[in-house]
Amino acid sequence: MKLRIVASIAVAAALTLGATGCSMISPQATTIDYSASDGVNIPRSGPIDIRNAMIVADEDGTAGNFLAAIVNDTDEAQTLVFGVGDETTTLRVPARERISLGVDGDEPILFEGIDTKPGATVSMSFQSGDGEGVRTEVPVLDGTLPYYTEFVPLVD
Repeated sequence: MKLRIVASIAVAAALTLGATGCSMISPQATTIDYSASDGVNIPRSGPIDIRNAMIVADEDGTAGNFLAAIVNDTDEAQTLVFGVGDETTTLRVPARERISLGVDGDEPILFEGIDTKPGATVSMSFQSGDGEGVRTEVPVLDGTLPYYTEFVPLVD
C-alpha cells in the first residue's frame, strides 16, 4: 500500500516536471520585447516615444516617406529632430499628444536622399528634449503590400 502511494507521487511529480520543465530552460516568449509590425520602435533617449517607424520608398530607393507614431507623454510640448544623413526634420509634438505620420490626417515626411533600396534598412538619427540622441536602423519598404501603396512617394 505504501509502495503504491510513493509510486503514485513519483509518477505525478515526473509528469508535472515533464509538463512544466520547459520553462526552466527556455525563455518565455511573451516576456521578450519586440516590434510586432513592419516598423521598429526607436530606443528612447528623451521625452518622446517613436513607434512603428519605417520608410516607404520608391522602387529605386532614392526617396521615401517616413511613417511612425510619435508620442509625447509629458505635460509640455516637445521638439523632435530626426533625419537621414544630412537631411533632418524638426517636429513639434504637443503635450500629451500622439502624431501618426501617414495616418489620421497627419502627412508622412518625405526624405529625398535616402539612397536605400526597399528591403534594406537606413540609418536614421533621432533626438528629443535634452536627450543625447540615438542612431538606429529603420526598415525601408515599398508598395508591394497594398496598405503601403498610397505612401510610395511620387518623385520626378
